[in-house]
Amino acid sequence: MCGMEDQRCKYAYRVKALADAPNASRLLTSHRHMLPMLLTDYHPDPLFAMLGLEFSDPIDPAQFPAHILRVRGDRHAASIGLAGLSDAEWIDHFGRFRPLPGQPARPLAMRYHGHQFRNYNPDIGDGRGFLFAQLRDSSGRLMDLGTKGSGQTPYSRFGDGRLTLKGGVREALATAMLEALGVKTSRTLSLIETGEALQRNDEPSPTRSSVLVRLQHSHIRFGTFQRHAYYQSNAALRTLVDHCVNAYAPELLAFSDGERPAGLLAHVVQASAELAASWMAAGFVHGVLNTDNMVVTGESFDYGPWRFLPRSEPGFTAAYFDQTGLYAFGRQPSAVAWNLQQLASCLTLISETDPLIEALRRFEAAYQTALRDKVFAVLGLQPSPSLADDLEALTAFYTWLTDTGLSWPQVHFDLFCGQASAQRWADSPLAAAYRDTAFHPVRDGLLARDPARPERLGHAYFQAVRPETLLIEDVEGLWDAIAADDDWTLFEAKLNDIETMRLAYSG
Repeated sequence: MCGMEDQRCKYAYRVKALADAPNASRLLTSHRHMLPMLLTDYHPDPLFAMLGLEFSDPIDPAQFPAHILRVRGDRHAASIGLAGLSDAEWIDHFGRFRPLPGQPARPLAMRYHGHQFRNYNPDIGDGRGFLFAQLRDSSGRLMDLGTKGSGQTPYSRFGDGRLTLKGGVREALATAMLEALGVKTSRTLSLIETGEALQRNDEPSPTRSSVLVRLQHSHIRFGTFQRHAYYQSNAALRTLVDHCVNAYAPELLAFSDGERPAGLLAHVVQASAELAASWMAAGFVHGVLNTDNMVVTGESFDYGPWRFLPRSEPGFTAAYFDQTGLYAFGRQPSAVAWNLQQLASCLTLISETDPLIEALRRFEAAYQTALRDKVFAVLGLQPSPSLADDLEALTAFYTWLTDTGLSWPQVHFDLFCGQASAQRWADSPLAAAYRDTAFHPVRDGLLARDPARPERLGHAYFQAVRPETLLIEDVEGLWDAIAADDDWTLFEAKLNDIETMRLAYSG
C-alpha cells in the first residue's frame, strides 16, 4: 500500500482529471478550501464518479423535517479524518448531505441488477440509498460512505426511499456485534432520526424514520456486473473489472487484460469464502443473500431480517418470507457459492471460461480453511498443523452443540481459550453439561489445543458469568423502550457493552 504522501499525489491527479472532464462543475465540489484537510487526515478520492453515467445516476437527497443525532461513530470517523466535525457539521453532511470537500456535487445512485431469492430482477438499483463519498482511510484503503433511507432515486419503484428508525437501530447493533466477533462488515458511521411517519406492512405503523450512513471498502455488488452483462455491454464490464483491480486488488495490475477477469474472480472467491466462514463462526444469519447484497470486497452489509443463533440449528432462518429456507444458517456457504457462479457467468463475456471455472473451484478449499481459522479465532484457540484434524474436531464440537441444544453464545463464551478456561466452565450456568460424558470428546479433542493469547482472559469481560448477546429478545427489548418512551439508555448501554466485548476479544 502506498503512503499517504503518494495518496495526495494520486488524489491531485484525479482532481485534475475530473476538472478536465465534461460537466466537471456538476461532478465535483470546489477544491479551493481542500489544502488544510489534505495536510491532515481527510483524503478524498472519488474514483467511482470517474466511471461516468453508465454506472450511476446523480440524484438529490431527500429533505427531512427533523435531524436528531442518534449514533455518531467517532472511532470510525477518526479513521477517515472526520472525527473533528461538530455535531452541527455532522448533521449537515450526514443528514442534509451537503457534499464533503472534493466529492461529487450530487450523490450517486449506483446502477445494478440482481438475483433475488434466485429470481433475476433487472428493475433494481440503489432505491433508497446512494454513494455519498469516497475517501482514503488511515492505512490508505479506498473507503465508501453509502447511505440507507436517504430518499427516492430512479430505482425506488413504488418505495418511499426511507428507512425506519427501528431498521436503523437494528443495523447499528448488527454491525457493532459482527465487528466485535471478527466479521468483515460495514460499520455504522451515523444514524439520524428524521421526523417522518412511515407506513410499513411488517411492523406497527406509522413508525419513525431515520437515515443511516455506513462506512465500507466497496459498494460494488455482484449485481453491478450482472447489469452490464444483461445489456451485453462488454466495454462496461471491462471498465468495471479494471476499476475493481485498481481500487481493491492492485496485485492484479500486472495481469494482462485477458487475465484480469479471472484474476479478479479468484480474489472475490477468496474474500467471499472468508465472509461465509465468518458468519458461520459468529452464529449469524444474514437473511437475504441475494446477488445485490454481496460486494466484491467480501464485506457483510445491508442488514434487514438478520438474526444471531440462540442455539446451533442449521435450518434456522432469519427472514419470515424465506419460506423454503433458501438462506438458512447452514445453507449460507452454498448461497455464497451460487452467487459467485452468477458473477462468473457475467465474466464469460470478456474472459475465457476455463480460468473462471478454476477460480470457482477454489471456493470449497478456501471456505474450509477460513472456517477453521474463523472458528478457532472466536474460540481463542491456535490451529494445529493439520487442517483435516482441526475440521474433524470442529465437526465433533458442533455435533455436540446441536445435539444438546445449549446456548450458542454461552458455550462459545465459556470455552474461550480452551483448557485455560476450565475454572470458568465449572462456574458457568452450563456447568452440568460440561461435566457430562458427552462433552468429554470435545474437551479432550478441540479444547486440548493451545490457547491463543490467553492473557485476554484477564479482561473484565471474561470475569462475568454470562456473555454479551444480541438475540431477538435483546433487540426487541431495547426497541420497546425507544418506541414507548423514547428511552435510548438500553440501546446506548448495549453499544457500550458490545464495544467492551470487542476490546476484550481484540486484546
